[in-house]
Amino acid sequence: MTDYSKFNANWNYPTTIRFGVGRLNELADACQQLSISKPLLVTDPGIAGLPMVKTALDQNSAKGLPTGLFSNIKPNPTGQNIDDGLAVYREGGYDGVIAFGGGSALDAAKAIALMAGQKLPLWTFEDVGDNWTKVDPEGVAPIVAVPTTSGTGSEVGRASVIVQEETHSKKIIFHPRMLPAIVIADPETTVGLPAGLTAATGMDALSHCLEPYSAGGFHPMAAGIAVEGIRLIHRWLPIAVKDGTNLDARANMLAAAGMGATAFQKGLGAMHSLAHPLGAIYDAHHGMLNAVLMPYVLEFNRPVIEERMARLAAWIGLPNPSFSAVMDWVLEIRAEFKIPETLAGLGVDDSRVDEIAQMAADDPSTPTNAIKAGAPEMKEIFLKALNGR
Repeated sequence: MTDYSKFNANWNYPTTIRFGVGRLNELADACQQLSISKPLLVTDPGIAGLPMVKTALDQNSAKGLPTGLFSNIKPNPTGQNIDDGLAVYREGGYDGVIAFGGGSALDAAKAIALMAGQKLPLWTFEDVGDNWTKVDPEGVAPIVAVPTTSGTGSEVGRASVIVQEETHSKKIIFHPRMLPAIVIADPETTVGLPAGLTAATGMDALSHCLEPYSAGGFHPMAAGIAVEGIRLIHRWLPIAVKDGTNLDARANMLAAAGMGATAFQKGLGAMHSLAHPLGAIYDAHHGMLNAVLMPYVLEFNRPVIEERMARLAAWIGLPNPSFSAVMDWVLEIRAEFKIPETLAGLGVDDSRVDEIAQMAADDPSTPTNAIKAGAPEMKEIFLKALNGR
């Protein structure tokens, strides 16, 4: 029998992370450490009925922690989802949140925890200027996060991306206390993820490493984390897609996802700038959008990232290290994972191209793109990604 104890570790970067196979069994202990006596477990409908959720609820109950369940969350969580979850939280008298699932569930759970004791509306806290200072920090409920995919890394993030239905736009809600106080990163929770979602979420993790590495600005710590995250993804994502039961691959991908979300403290770029409005308007999977957009944004940024990509190619062991080597690798894994080559393959059309270009230009991810990009440049990238040029 394989010994997976090599993965067991406690990290404190950027928050407390209990990493290792089987550590979901520590959920009740993590809640008690944060003085949570009655948590609300927030997840999505697809995960809510899985045995691991029932086990978590039963184990908490057995240890004197009655735990509620809320799962009315869309793949791109909406303001209404947050309002509904907040109503359940308040009516049930809960005193903490367990964020359990993929990026959508984690983002929704963190937003519910943020709003637990606030008097102002959710959109007041959009990540613009000093809006975050309007939060009553004492009103933020404590959070334990349990990621079940290896994609967004939202378990180590201080923000949530929520769709504002009225404007059909994604808003980034931010406050430092949205960072979960304890993360339980158990690779076994990711084993049941289907191959297609493993690929899509893995490509999202890649985008979270690749964009910060490409971004402008000076943050060598984040850049270093991004490079190691890319190396792990290069080595382990194809294995995780082919064999979802491989716990070596699952563990390394779970680590890489958290590294990506840590690295994007350096900044993101046009992949996310475009993926955010496209996800809100077309309700498309965020990781899949990033995967489709990836080569088009790399090509747009090529004049300033060519040397950087050559170093990256050497560090992760690609032959003939160069920008082209990285681009070829991205195209190869997209084809291997059967990811569409164009946005049209995801059901996107050009009916709202100017609106999307402006929304992308206004997105908080845009200022750190490797090359300055406004609405005309976003339109150019969008149309190329739509038509495969």
